[in-house]
Amino acid sequence: MHRKAYRASAVNYVNEAELTSGREGQSLLVGVDVGKYEMMAVGRWSDGDWERPWRVGNPEQIPALVALLVRLAQDRRVTVALEPSGTYGDALRQALSDAGIAVQRVSPKAAHDYAEVFDGVPSQHDGKDAAVVAELAAHGKCSPWPYRAPEGWEQSLSRWVDWMDAQRQIEVMWLGRIEALLARHWPEATRVLKKRSSPTLLRALATYGSPAALAADAQADARLASWGRSFLKAEKRQQLLASAAHRALAARWQVQRAQKRLRRLARGQAVMQAQGRAVGMGTACVLWTYLGDPRQYTSGPAYRKAMGLNLTERSSGIYQGQLKISKRGPGAVRRWLYLAALRLVGQGDLRAWYRAKKRRAGGKKSKRIVVAVMRRLPLALYQVSVRQTVFDVRKLFPGKQRKAAEPIGAQRR
Repeated sequence: MHRKAYRASAVNYVNEAELTSGREGQSLLVGVDVGKYEMMAVGRWSDGDWERPWRVGNPEQIPALVALLVRLAQDRRVTVALEPSGTYGDALRQALSDAGIAVQRVSPKAAHDYAEVFDGVPSQHDGKDAAVVAELAAHGKCSPWPYRAPEGWEQSLSRWVDWMDAQRQIEVMWLGRIEALLARHWPEATRVLKKRSSPTLLRALATYGSPAALAADAQADARLASWGRSFLKAEKRQQLLASAAHRALAARWQVQRAQKRLRRLARGQAVMQAQGRAVGMGTACVLWTYLGDPRQYTSGPAYRKAMGLNLTERSSGIYQGQLKISKRGPGAVRRWLYLAALRLVGQGDLRAWYRAKKRRAGGKKSKRIVVAVMRRLPLALYQVSVRQTVFDVRKLFPGKQRKAAEPIGAQRR
């Protein structure tokens, strides 16, 4: 592309006759870089020639862009290629699908890596990004991406999943503050109850606000017994604990409320019911909301890759040739799947294997062990969803749980 190739003009001023002059029979591929307030569209003809970028206001000029493409599509094949840009491109995708214009999806990672190959310069900006998307799509580095309006129950599911995940993050934030305050004013509390997220501890903090108030209440033992467990007494107090505990408890109640609604919405949905029996209904709803129907994926590894749990080599600084999870998928999926993995390694047939594995590692790398379980879960979830098999936690690591549970002498024989 020549000098000032990325100088843009408004889509309203595109001269259609001038644009198509001498282009009879050629197909047009339009790459679009989607922004919150503005989009850049760059056309690439089948002979490899390029058009200058078109500036499109988002969303007010989307009708003008779609109308132009519809007119161009009367005499040729027109395709639009996009990167996934959150929800900013949904209005354009819907308008294009309604108008019968084919939409293709290009990976942001592929576009980023191709930027320097495209014109020899590693820099990125809107006009160039749109051209890179069009170039990758022209070479087949894309996949169909038609817009499908979610059904009513899916919209409700998405809303409650978003609410549940947000409340979980709020709860975790306040639990972190509580732990810092307890370390200063009541360090014995977390040593007795082990977990700062204990419902008993949170209710005690919300009710009493300080160890002194707890010690002064004659009915404290009965209350703590009804909540679950008892405390050691301490002498110092901190009224901020009460505020943090109330907020953490409120967030926890909101999470539980959202989970109840999600269970009702998931009734009759065979895929989510099958996954819910394995990892919990809340996690199953998160997976459906962010990844869609697992039956649309070609294999279990493809389903896992969409979660960002596939292994990629990292070579940078102190990391040379090490394998790490890619983390390319939605973060909420990995958060909830991690919690599901924690539940699994803490109970049932996987517990003995996890403890033996952790003991051999000297108590270290426990997080890596949980991540290993996380990486096996998508494969199992794909099987229970697509193959309709029964989830069996022992099949996550065939043979390893039995070996971990056997006495050492039995293993050697």
